Amino acid sequence: MLKPRISQWYRHLDKGQQFYVTAIDDEDGTVDIQHFDGDVEEMDFDDWNEMDLETIAPPEDWTGPVDDVERDDLGYTETGMEPEDWSEALEEKVQRAEGTGEEEDERRED
Repeated sequence: MLKPRISQWYRHLDKGQQFYVTAIDDEDGTVDIQHFDGDVEEMDFDDWNEMDLETIAPPEDWTGPVDDVERDDLGYTETGMEPEDWSEALEEKVQRAEGTGEEEDERRED
C-alpha cells in the first residue's frame, strides 16, 4: 500500500494507467490525481488504498496532462534535420550488409 505523494507518478497495475497526484486533502480524506491524458479525478483514501499501484518515473513526454508548457520548459530542443540525415546511416548499413564498402565507393567515384 503506497501513500500518495504530490507530484509523484504512479501506474495502476491492473489497468496500466499512468497518473500523478496533484493534491492531497487530509481534512476531507481525498486525493486528486491527473491521468496522463489530462483527465482529473478525486478519490477518497479508502479507494486509493484499494488500488494496486507502483511508483514510476515521469514519462519521457510528461506533457500529456499539462496545459501550459512552453517548448523551452521541456529541457531539450529540436535540432534541424534533413532527410539525408535520416538515410545516411541506413545506406552505410545496407552497403556493409551487401558486402560493398570502400571498393564500391571507389568504383562510383571513377
